[in-house]
Amino acid sequence: MGLPPPPHHYPCDVTNTENSSALPAAPQVPESTPPGGVIIGLDIGGTKTHGVRFEDGVPVADESAGSSNVQNVSRDEAAANLAHLFSRIGGGQVSQVYAGSGGIDTEDDAAALASLIQPHVPGARVTVVHDSRLLLAAGHASTGVAVIAGTGSAAWGRNADGGEARAGGWGYLLGDEGSGYWLGREAVRHSLGRMNRGLPADELTTALLQSCGVGDPNRLIALFHSPKTGRRFWAQQARYVVEAAAGGHPESQALLDQAGKDLAGLALQVLQQLGITGPVILGGGLGMNVAPLQHSFRRHLTDAGVTDIRVLDQEPVFGVLQLVAEQA
Repeated sequence: MGLPPPPHHYPCDVTNTENSSALPAAPQVPESTPPGGVIIGLDIGGTKTHGVRFEDGVPVADESAGSSNVQNVSRDEAAANLAHLFSRIGGGQVSQVYAGSGGIDTEDDAAALASLIQPHVPGARVTVVHDSRLLLAAGHASTGVAVIAGTGSAAWGRNADGGEARAGGWGYLLGDEGSGYWLGREAVRHSLGRMNRGLPADELTTALLQSCGVGDPNRLIALFHSPKTGRRFWAQQARYVVEAAAGGHPESQALLDQAGKDLAGLALQVLQQLGITGPVILGGGLGMNVAPLQHSFRRHLTDAGVTDIRVLDQEPVFGVLQLVAEQA
C-alpha cells in the first residue's frame, strides 16, 4: 500500500453537552468484565433508532423506533422518536447513555444529538460518537476498520497508537457509494437508461415501478425529485436490486458487485491512512444481510492483500459495553 500519511484524530466525540473533548483511545477491555449500573446503548441509523438497556452488563430491554438522525429527519421528528423509544426502554436512574449515529462529523453535531437525549436521562453521562465506532466494538476489536453499508455508507478505523481515520460518510448528495440509497438511485438510473434506449421494462424496472406506484419509467424522474420521497424511500428500493440479482438479472448482479467494490475501496483508504492491515469489519443492514455484496467486498479486499475480513454477527449497539468500559 506504500507509506501511509500520518493518521488524524477526529474531534467527533462529545460526553454530555458541557464537555466537547474527545475521549482518548484505550485498549480493548475483556468482555468478561462488563461495566455495572444501568447503561443505555443507542444505534441511530437513517431508518431507525435501536436502543438496548443494560443492567450490570445484561441486556434487559431491546426496542426500536424511527430514526432520530437529524440529517434524515427534522429535529422535531428526531425528538419524538427518541421520546417514543425511551418510553419503551425506560429512563430513570441511568448512569450512562452511549449513542452512535451517522453524520457525527463535528463536536457540534454530537452536542446537538446529546441535547435531545439528555432530558430523558437527567444526571446520566451522555456520550455521542459516529456509529461506525459501535460497529468496530461489536466486532470484538479495539483497532481495525469498520465499514457501514446501510441507508448510507462510511468507513472508520483506529490503530494501536490511537490514530483515527475516516473515508466516505459524506451523505447521499456527495457519496454514500455502496449504500442502500446508492442502489436505489442506480435502479432508477437503470430504468431511465432503458427507457431512453427504447428498451422494454425488465424485471428490475417492473418491480421498481410497482413499488413506486407509477406505470412509466418517465414518471420516476419527478418522483425522485419530489419532496414526498427522500433518502430513506429510495434506500428501501435497494431490495428490488437484491431480489432481481438473486433471480439472475445481470445488471442487478453487477450493481451489487460494484457496491462491494466501492465499500472495499473505503476500507482500503482507511487501512492505508492508519498503516494497519486489519481487521476489516462489515456491518449495516446491507452489509450484514446481502451475501453477493459480502462476497464482492471480500474478494476485492483479498485481491488487495487484506486477509482479516469479518461480517458483523451482532447488532452494533451491543458494542456499547466495550466502549463504556474503555472510558473507565
